[in-house]
Amino acid sequence: MKIKILTLFPEVFDYLENYGVLGRALQEQKLEVEAIQIRDYSKNRHKSVDDTIYGGGSGMLMNCQPIVDSIRDHRQENTKVYYLSPAGKVLTQDKLKEMAQEEDIILLCGHYEGIDSRVINHYVDEEISIGDYVLTGGEMAAMVIVDGISRMVDGVLGNKESAQGDSHYNLLLQEDQFTKPRNFEGHLVPEVLLSGDHQKIKEWREESALENTKNKRPDIYEKYLNKKE
Repeated sequence: MKIKILTLFPEVFDYLENYGVLGRALQEQKLEVEAIQIRDYSKNRHKSVDDTIYGGGSGMLMNCQPIVDSIRDHRQENTKVYYLSPAGKVLTQDKLKEMAQEEDIILLCGHYEGIDSRVINHYVDEEISIGDYVLTGGEMAAMVIVDGISRMVDGVLGNKESAQGDSHYNLLLQEDQFTKPRNFEGHLVPEVLLSGDHQKIKEWREESALENTKNKRPDIYEKYLNKKE
């Protein structure tokens, strides 16, 4: 899978090359991530990429030309273009699963007050938000998406079940988990996890996931009940 990120700050993504499992996946070419400088496509002599907003307004808006030319230069027949925007649909695990099935995607990062709406309306396939809040630019959101997608690309995680056990993967939150010591300041690991009885452990984990979801995210628990019905 190839992910191309259109940005004014490509150096931000150098961090990913040394970031744990994702960094190893990039080094082993199980996943390809390329950060592309939008400013390189500017046709004016100052290489500027923004201008004032028609009709008035504070701040500056990114121009159509550099963005559209960078999209055209990197868009293949099967490429899907996502603009990272607070106006987009909020990112979910299901959406990450869907995106992970694509062979080639472009993540477009805005900056300043955003980008000219003609880019969004005519050259972008979909807008995505990572939450109902505003960031300075799309770079941090793009990193979240790259990390989330990478966990579902074959060979990135040593054990495929690692991703399937994550919170939200199957709608429910993750069950409680424990490591050594068995007794920490009087707080004990549940005996069933030490029993060696795989069926009982499986049942305990399912119940723990249900309780965690019910107590911590009742909104998701309600979705789970509706889906089960």
